[in-house]
Amino acid sequence: MGIIAKPFWYLTTYYCTSTLVQMEESNWQLSDLIKILLRMDTEEKMRNFLEGILTPKELSEIPVRLQIVKMLKEGVSQHKIAEKLKIGVATVTRGSKEIQKDKFKYI
Repeated sequence: MGIIAKPFWYLTTYYCTSTLVQMEESNWQLSDLIKILLRMDTEEKMRNFLEGILTPKELSEIPVRLQIVKMLKEGVSQHKIAEKLKIGVATVTRGSKEIQKDKFKYI
């Protein structure tokens, strides 16, 4: 390996390894969250959990995102959704793109 290639190889290897570790940790954390959410067997338990883990802003935004998905799946136009929910069309478009990626199959 040449003088220039060694530092590049090291940085690339470090970046890839570091990213992989972050992805594995993120997957573990997401799995843990999912397991905890699945244990919430009453509305009271779920509300208590969500109010504790989310900020007030997040708590108000997530239900709007759910409404976006439901309305998109009902065939409501993006502009009508944006108008009705008083949000930007870009926010609705994001939901639409996620549906195209086969997300929200179970809603």
